[in-house]
Amino acid sequence: MPYVVTENCIKCKYMDCVEVCPVDCFYEGANMLVIHPDECIDCGVCEPECPAEAIKPDTEPDLEKWMALNAEYAQLWPNVTVKRDPPADAKEWDGKPGKLEAHFSPEPGQGD
Repeated sequence: MPYVVTENCIKCKYMDCVEVCPVDCFYEGANMLVIHPDECIDCGVCEPECPAEAIKPDTEPDLEKWMALNAEYAQLWPNVTVKRDPPADAKEWDGKPGKLEAHFSPEPGQGD
């Protein structure tokens, strides 16, 4: 899996990454996005577009649980290819720790 969405996306869900992805490999949950590991082509254009810095290359250490979460939910959530506005309180959640345990939702998002 070349790129991985991590904890800081939870409750921020900025969608700038979706807009630039050339292969449409983002999938949408109720309060975060994930990258499909078999669809990502490792181009890296999404990483600098994320205002929350929630997208990381899989070469960074300690991303195993995030790689697993991305792989699992990319199979369950709808594909998203159109950028929408982030939640109104996204800036308040940016950088807050402990979001996975306290706020992750396995529910699917809107998709396209």
